[in-house]
Amino acid sequence: MLPPASSQRPEPPVADHRLADLRAWLEICPHAAGMGLEPASADASFRRYFRLSGADRPTLIAMDAPPPQEDCQPFVHAARVFAECGVRVPQVLAEDLERGFLLLSDLGLRTYLDVLTPANADGYYRAANAELVKLQQGSRPGVFPEYDAALLEREVRLFPDWYLTRHLEYTPDAAEIESLESVYRLVVARTVAQPAVFVHRDWHSRNLMASDPAPGVLDFQDAVYGPVTYDLVSLLRDAYIVWPEAEQLDWAIRYWELARKAALPVPSDFSDFWRDFEWMGVQRHLKVLGIFARLWHRDGKDGYLKDMPAVFNYLHLAARRYNELKPLAKLMDRLAGDGVQTGLTF
Repeated sequence: MLPPASSQRPEPPVADHRLADLRAWLEICPHAAGMGLEPASADASFRRYFRLSGADRPTLIAMDAPPPQEDCQPFVHAARVFAECGVRVPQVLAEDLERGFLLLSDLGLRTYLDVLTPANADGYYRAANAELVKLQQGSRPGVFPEYDAALLEREVRLFPDWYLTRHLEYTPDAAEIESLESVYRLVVARTVAQPAVFVHRDWHSRNLMASDPAPGVLDFQDAVYGPVTYDLVSLLRDAYIVWPEAEQLDWAIRYWELARKAALPVPSDFSDFWRDFEWMGVQRHLKVLGIFARLWHRDGKDGYLKDMPAVFNYLHLAARRYNELKPLAKLMDRLAGDGVQTGLTF
């Protein structure tokens, strides 16, 4: 049996005193003066969001992204590029990049995660596929950072460093380390070899807003230029909502058909595309397990621990399908057998 993950709770984050400065800044913004302010959401970074409301005025969103931990410039840049592609993103109404404040149009209250049901999912996923193809059609190099081998490898390293070693307190032996290292190298090589397009990097149910005819798109500040299957993996193998594999396959085929019609650089044979999709999923899920563990152990955010089982299972199933991934599959078999895959033994 594996030893239990650490039970020591991290210290809570230091209180943030930026709210008064944000309120004062909003009072000098023509669009926002005199509007009420209330928390809207927070995410896995240091950013916070507030919703502004006032009588007979459209609601707005204020972003607080404290420097030096956060930089608003990539958000502003990506918002402009995505809008040029025809994607529905928040409009930047005012900005103070030095202090990390943005005023944005509001895309609504309901995310995909809020509204998805088995009865309506097909329509929402078709709309998300169409919007993704629209974004990818605008792709060109030199606009966003490259999702290169170095970055993909750094992400994969989150799995052994944070999920295995820190969260599960599991240390592979020398032979296991060597075999897993070969898997990590192969995963990076297979994914970086895919044709490159614009990549949102978190195209999933929490960042797509339910609206007609196209979803609103949020949280795009980490956009890169990289593997064509990445965002589809984010959507269909979502940590926050799980669909039967038959549904994943159907929506992947529909995306692939749209992408082919749009002359995007996807394989002409769907089986080749699906293999690329699965290998991209292995990379992403290695990363996500590491990120969720890091959010708990380093940042004291336990809200993502409940989502670890879904990510573990995606990774486990994919690793079992490919001979080249046998060392990873054996590790996942061992972890699953010890009941650690819940991610909740903290």
